[in-house]
Amino acid sequence: MAIHSQISIIVTPEQSSSKELLKGEIAKKLGIKKSAIDKIQIVKKSIDARSRKQIKVNLTLNVYTDGTPMAPIHYPFIYQDVKDSPKVIIVGAGPAGLFAALRLIELGLKPIVLERGKEVSERKKDIALLNRNNGLNIESNYCFGEGGAGTFSDGKLFTRSKKRGNGERILLNFHQHGAQDEILFEAHPHIGTDKLPTIIKNMRQTILKYGGEVHFNAKVAELLIENNEIQGVKTSDGDLFYASNVILATGHSARDIYHLLDNQGIALEAKGFAMGVRIEHPQSLIDKIQYHCNDRCGNSLPAASYNLVTQVNGRGVYSFCMCPGGFIVPASTYENECVVNGMSSSLRNSKFANSGFVVEIRPEDLTSYAKYGVLAGLKFQEEYEHLSFVNGGGNAVAPAQRVKDFVDGIESKDLPQTSYIPGVISSPMHSWIPPFIRERLQEGLKEFDKKMKGYLTNQAIIVGVESRTSSPIRIPRNPETLQHIEINGLYPCGEGAGYAGGITSSAVDGELCAERIFAKLNSLQSI
Repeated sequence: MAIHSQISIIVTPEQSSSKELLKGEIAKKLGIKKSAIDKIQIVKKSIDARSRKQIKVNLTLNVYTDGTPMAPIHYPFIYQDVKDSPKVIIVGAGPAGLFAALRLIELGLKPIVLERGKEVSERKKDIALLNRNNGLNIESNYCFGEGGAGTFSDGKLFTRSKKRGNGERILLNFHQHGAQDEILFEAHPHIGTDKLPTIIKNMRQTILKYGGEVHFNAKVAELLIENNEIQGVKTSDGDLFYASNVILATGHSARDIYHLLDNQGIALEAKGFAMGVRIEHPQSLIDKIQYHCNDRCGNSLPAASYNLVTQVNGRGVYSFCMCPGGFIVPASTYENECVVNGMSSSLRNSKFANSGFVVEIRPEDLTSYAKYGVLAGLKFQEEYEHLSFVNGGGNAVAPAQRVKDFVDGIESKDLPQTSYIPGVISSPMHSWIPPFIRERLQEGLKEFDKKMKGYLTNQAIIVGVESRTSSPIRIPRNPETLQHIEINGLYPCGEGAGYAGGITSSAVDGELCAERIFAKLNSLQSI
């Protein structure tokens, strides 16, 4: 097979989106005829929009020139039949739990996955009802259910995490289970909420095919512990599952799990987190700002994104989970609260762009909640979400305010069109958001407008509230064994344990926990 050594090339957006134009540029670079190029394989792709004169697309390519098919993608996953193998209980079927289960099967151990919510197809029905303001199912929603929060809240696979673990394995696993080719080479890979349900279902089928178990509507209500050794778990229906190793991968919104652990006397610790609002602009405005174009930015460029951060009065203020061409969605998990999040489909073709816009909160900021001990951040989070509910329209209707009005302290007389399906109601959010958050948000908007001129505008709105960026609690574990610092065999894992932030890092953490269990069992067998 004739493959030119991997080449790097810089082209225009138009050239990158046209196979014939791209072939022409490759032929020039290699000094060959365009007709000699049979296939092009993209290895890496990123957009450089820093220049106001010309946007560039950076490509790394393999070029095939002799008619031979491209080499197939090598998947490193070899699954074993684990039907009769030692069991490991996994609590939660989000990315941490699912990837832990798949890794256990590779290693020859049997995962027993317990998920409090429903399987992904049934979960979609509950989400549709929620979007129509027909009620919240507290066990099946945007946060709870097969696939976890990421399934219906975007599927971004980019992570800044420097944790140990192989992110490439995660991308390859998603691809093997049905994700599009682009996740293997895009600088900021993204699957899309329209694609993820099928992929998650395929992962479940792999777990079942090789002898694992997946139980839905199985909410864990108690950890079974004797002499600081995990024995298994008990569900709210009274079902008992026994195993000497349990991976706790419940996500950052499962407050009842923190209360369960606290009530059972299992060590927890407070950690920093962030809260604020969702901010939504017309996507065309973000395109104009980021791509330095006037009225039309062309069809060769994807919906533009941004990443903004600043410091205000000693705390970080930053954008979070930016969703170009996306939608704002209701992310509440309990009654009498209003929480929002963002998502995009794989095409990112909504006419809106939204992002979390949040303020860093440290445990020392919550001295007035000291009576709640380690759960202080959790209590503050609950009250903030209830404030949003009270100032909203009831059900999933969310409070909102034009952005410049928020900065100026003016209640918006009307609101622009929004992507938020349940609907919004004008609310003076500047008057009820806690001052130490509100003041930093207002100053942060002014700073962001300096970096992206036009960002601070009444064409945009804030929607309340964005409060689930991460957990305010960490479940402490040994950094080497990854077991809880007190309970042998209990493996706190992923976002809910405070050791990950997003799909990819959670999946990596799930694999790491599976590997530590395998290593421990092998060590015991050799004694």
